[in-house]
Amino acid sequence: MAERMVPVGDATLCVDTLGNPGDPAILLIAGAASSMDFWEPEFCAALAEAGRFVIRYDHRDTGRSTSYPTGQPGYTGVELTTDALGVLDGLGVDRAHFVGVSGGGGISQETAVMHPDRVASITLIATSPALARPDGAAPLPPPAERIQALFGAEQPATDWTDRAAAIDRVVSDLATFGGSATLSPAEARVLVERSYDRTTDFAASQTNHWILDNGPASDKTMADIAAPTLVLHGTEDPMFPLPHGEALAREIPGARLVPVPGAGHEHPPRQAWPIVVPAIIAHTGGQ
Repeated sequence: MAERMVPVGDATLCVDTLGNPGDPAILLIAGAASSMDFWEPEFCAALAEAGRFVIRYDHRDTGRSTSYPTGQPGYTGVELTTDALGVLDGLGVDRAHFVGVSGGGGISQETAVMHPDRVASITLIATSPALARPDGAAPLPPPAERIQALFGAEQPATDWTDRAAAIDRVVSDLATFGGSATLSPAEARVLVERSYDRTTDFAASQTNHWILDNGPASDKTMADIAAPTLVLHGTEDPMFPLPHGEALAREIPGARLVPVPGAGHEHPPRQAWPIVVPAIIAHTGGQ
């Protein structure tokens, strides 16, 4: 893939592309605290081989993008959202199909209502409604107990500067978030090692996204999303259980839900690619 550094606002983001720039563009948006490495090269290649121009990038504080002091992010959630458009601007791409996991799915929803001319479609993976829901909508189920414990105060601190300890912790966390079709421990370790070694400040990458000021709430609603929407949701997602995906499909006009058996709260694991890749290709067939 072709990696480059792209100025975006007051930051510089590391961006990777694969495929023909004349093909329909797919912008892959990783989840919080995740570098672009979580979009595996083979996954990107499968999309590019189907005639898509694939773009992935490191969020601020991840990978090779601009890093800020641990505990002092010099940006808000608003910048994380507008960075997606900055990446497209830096590549000269007017319009793209947004594919976002977890927090990346929130960015996709927000961009679809704020800048509909830039968004050809959205694919929402392992995420939840990010905008106001209909009046009277039923509450959505909370994270599983194992996820609540992971974020609890009793969780022991990790020395993120200790490569071995940091990698062990993230590999363990990935297993906690995963389902029965998740990455194997060996696959997860290779991925996390690559991410750790590419990241300027791993402590900042594992801290700053969780303490961001998200800025003012949007006045838009789920019903305001007009972009064609595909929802890919793991049947074993412990962070946002399947009813979150069902709510997305129900509350976004015309959205379609494709359950992903065995997948948890994660970037699409290899076992899910036979479902996920064809679904994305079919959904992004036009500009």
